[in-house]
Amino acid sequence: MSGGAIIMMIIAILIVWGGLGLAIIRLRGHPDPGPTAEETTIPHAE
Repeated sequence: MSGGAIIMMIIAILIVWGGLGLAIIRLRGHPDPGPTAEETTIPHAE
């Protein structure tokens, strides 16, 4: 592998894993509130 290929591989790995890490940090700070009461009711068939 050439030096340029290794550098590009490292950059790609940092982008993917960095994005995953940022997503986890953001979700821990602002968790999904979950479904509301309206979303959990099942409409009955008419």
